[in-house]
Parts: sequence; C-alpha cells; structure tokens
Amino acid sequence: MGDDRVSAATTDGESGPLPAPLPAPDPATVPATVPTPLPATVKEGWSGRYYEDFEIGDVYQHPWGRTISEADNTWFTLFTLNTNQMHFNAHYAERSTFGRLLVNSGLTVALILGQSVIDLSQNAIANLEWESIRLTAPVFVGDTLYSESRVVAKRLSESRPYAGIVSAQTRGLNQDAVVVIEWTRSFMVYRRSATQDKGHFPVSDQPWPGSAGPGHSSSKAQPPAR
Repeated sequence: MGDDRVSAATTDGESGPLPAPLPAPDPATVPATVPTPLPATVKEGWSGRYYEDFEIGDVYQHPWGRTISEADNTWFTLFTLNTNQMHFNAHYAERSTFGRLLVNSGLTVALILGQSVIDLSQNAIANLEWESIRLTAPVFVGDTLYSESRVVAKRLSESRPYAGIVSAQTRGLNQDAVVVIEWTRSFMVYRRSATQDKGHFPVSDQPWPGSAGPGHSSSKAQPPAR
C-alpha cells in the first residue's frame, strides 16, 4: 500500500510529508500557576443616622416611591379587619363621592412611615409620639406615593445617656406632587457612641472561596453618606 501520510505542497510545486508534531510538554517541568488570593474587605452600606447626624432644618427626600395596587389595598384592609367597603367593593365605591375605590388611610400612614425609616429612624429605639396627622387629599389605587421629612427639634435623652430624641415633620406626595398626608413624629434614636446596635452581625471564620484569609478583612470602609 502507498504512504497514507498527508502531504504539503513545497515551493517548487512538489508535495512532501508534513513535519512531525511537537511532543507534549512534560507536566513535571511546567511551573504550577498559583492563583492570586482575592481580597475580602467589608464595605459597609448605608446604616442609618444617629442622633448627632440630625440638624434642625435638614430635609430628607426619601429615595423609594411605591405604587399602590388594588391587591395592596384589599389585603391591608381585610388583614386589619376593616369592614368599610370603600376599600374593597368597587361596585359599592362607584356610588360614593369619589366614584371609585379609596385607598385605606391606614395603609397610607404605614407606607409613608415606612418610606421615612431609611433616613429618620433606622437606628431608632422607639417611636414616642405622632402629632397632627392630616389627610390632605384622597389616595386611589394606582397612585404612586413618595415622601420627605424635615427635622424640627432634637434633644438628648435625660434618662438614657446613649440616646437622643428627634422630632420631624413628614409628608407624603403623589405622582402629581400633591401632598396627601402629613404629620410630626418624635422618636428616640441611638447616639453614635451607643453599643447596643453594634457588633450583632455574625462573622464566619470560614474564608470566602478563592480567598486565603479569614471570612473578611479586619479593615472596614466608611458607609456612603446620604
């Protein structure tokens, strides 16, 4: 039989056998690649304001808006055993002054309060008082609510040296910038030196995958300012 090896054309037009392939490298002679350990440094996120961070006259526009759905309104009303059909019976509500379902004002209060926590009371110990809650415009299913707050008073606690008391006006606005609700709230909040709210996050002694060190670095970055 003839030679089965593949031939390659030479420069003069004649063909000849391909050169033999290079031998595979010996693994024992190839230096091992050592992966570089990845860093694991804790970057603290927004952790809320302490008493010292509040200044009278400061206004915080809370970052999250929330569109209220019919399910939100119905479930909140029934969950709280509210039997007013203006909040869950569309046929009944059509005959009312508004001609449609009205959002439960308890839901409006809860939503605006919740929106304000990130800037006001994330580090609060307790709410102390609500004053002058006013429902200044109706809220309907499909409305999107935003909120903002203004600091109006602050003082150190006389009984708890690790805390202070802050008062702030809060108001909720719909998508058309109409104020729908407003109030003044006072709450007790930790001072920055308080120890009660720190050191509670569980720290693992197991390293991150691809990291040569412990669960995290001992160095911490400062949280971003809001």
